[in-house]
Amino acid sequence: MLPPPVSGGPVVSRVILVGQAPGVKEPVLGRPFAWTAGRTLFGWFQQFCHLNEEQVRARIYFAAVCRCFPGKTTVGGDRVPAPDEIRNCATWMNDELDLLRPRLIIPVGKLAIAQFIAFAKLDEVVGRTFQISRARHAFDLIPLPHPSGASPWHRIPPGIGLMGKAMRLIARHPAMRDISE
Repeated sequence: MLPPPVSGGPVVSRVILVGQAPGVKEPVLGRPFAWTAGRTLFGWFQQFCHLNEEQVRARIYFAAVCRCFPGKTTVGGDRVPAPDEIRNCATWMNDELDLLRPRLIIPVGKLAIAQFIAFAKLDEVVGRTFQISRARHAFDLIPLPHPSGASPWHRIPPGIGLMGKAMRLIARHPAMRDISE
């Protein structure tokens, strides 16, 4: 039996955060970014946007490239969703964009970022704002690295500086100011 899809819940927001896919704990706990990576991610929002986890979850819509936990790799890590799994879930995100008409999308991690822009390395995109059109809608895109404990990228140069720059861009974005009031 497949784990159930994970949703951030019925939040109407002009800001969407897009993750890769739920991990093994998220289906059990019933919410995205519910474990270690979430603690780091919500720490960034607390530090740079002065929003705690509860406020972030209540004011930002959470989406994912894939909605169900894709399973483990043979060596024990979370498996990256396969292209067919990504295609199967793509219509969900397009429908969410049509419905919510976001002004800001925050893709978290390489797979989520790659759904919107082509790039070779994180340091080409993290710390920058991109104007994007998708699903007949234009919005700003501010990519973040994945806050996983498995990757040190966001904890060492240049990643730590670029992550901080990205979070400052997010904090100053008009859509974030609107949801923080």
